[in-house]
Amino acid sequence: MTPLPEIAPAFVAMAHSIVWASVATVDPDGKPRSRILHPMWEWDGTDLFGWVATVPTPLKRAHLAVHPDVSVNYWHPSQDTCAADCLVEWYTDDETRTAVWQKFAAAAEPLGYDPYIIPVWKDGPTSDAFAVWRMAPYRLRVMPAAVLTEGAGEPLLWTAP
Repeated sequence: MTPLPEIAPAFVAMAHSIVWASVATVDPDGKPRSRILHPMWEWDGTDLFGWVATVPTPLKRAHLAVHPDVSVNYWHPSQDTCAADCLVEWYTDDETRTAVWQKFAAAAEPLGYDPYIIPVWKDGPTSDAFAVWRMAPYRLRVMPAAVLTEGAGEPLLWTAP
């Protein structure tokens, strides 16, 4: 098992280079649903967590109310892959939404973007159409392409204690 201080920077680097992730939730009947989202990850040397700016749809709310977990998977055509299984917490307070909005707006491309380009967010970070997920990973996997294509090493794996 790879220690978190070793895998977290590798995960963040790969995730931020790929940018877009397939994110799966589970509905109240146990059926998965996936969508493409744009998470941003923060590693402070001790803790890793991710942010997702999202529309708080009734479907997402219903899924996370019953199963507050997501599986986040990144894939690049080179065959680099990484994944995070996470506990999710909704944030709808103005302070957090504004701070996360600014994180995305201030980040360099391709990770950063102007959230105002999303039509339903035209009223800004305090609109009812904008909410934030905070994702706390409990399992990480990082597999550079060379592991698959050249047999070079093993994937990095971490599970929370």
